[in-house]
Amino acid sequence: MNAANSLLIVISAPSGGGKTTLCNQLIATQPNITRAVTSTTRPPRPGEAHGQDYYFFAPEEFQRRVAAGEFAEHATVFGRSYGVLKSELLTKLRSGRDVLLNIDVQGAASIQAQAATEPELKRALVSIFLTPSSLALLETRLRKRNSDPEAEIQKRLAGARREIACWDRFDYLVFSTSIEEDLRRTVAILQAERQRVSRATAPEF
Repeated sequence: MNAANSLLIVISAPSGGGKTTLCNQLIATQPNITRAVTSTTRPPRPGEAHGQDYYFFAPEEFQRRVAAGEFAEHATVFGRSYGVLKSELLTKLRSGRDVLLNIDVQGAASIQAQAATEPELKRALVSIFLTPSSLALLETRLRKRNSDPEAEIQKRLAGARREIACWDRFDYLVFSTSIEEDLRRTVAILQAERQRVSRATAPEF
């Protein structure tokens, strides 16, 4: 694929919205899509390799890179820092690969802000918000898991309400119905995005 047509695909959803399943399906069925390798300050787990599973940095090195503006987005969770390097995104986009980011609404906002000042990211960015069509349907999904106590379900629903309110900050809204249909709709979006004149190679005539 021509690097001018490569896409930076950002997919966000509320908890239980289906984004992890959708991202796994995209990776499994779309050969040109690759994940961005995340950077972290947590230590490697057995079998994990630097540069393949994560980029593992000491906290001081991570913060140096934050200060230098090297991250497209980053956050600290339970004392561990995580982020996506701009170089990770740009290297893969320049090689002609589509890069997939499975991130929350806050992370998506950071990527969008970076893209506003970085022409290559702006050209490539396609943001998709995935959600069931109502909070009631989302609650049904969460309860079907039978894995969370009631307090956790209510916490997730409260967070989902805040995230769903951000739906119009994305390029596309996809109502999640089934694994197959979520994948079909998302692939259709990506196929259409590749045909944009801004990404097209001029025809020969």
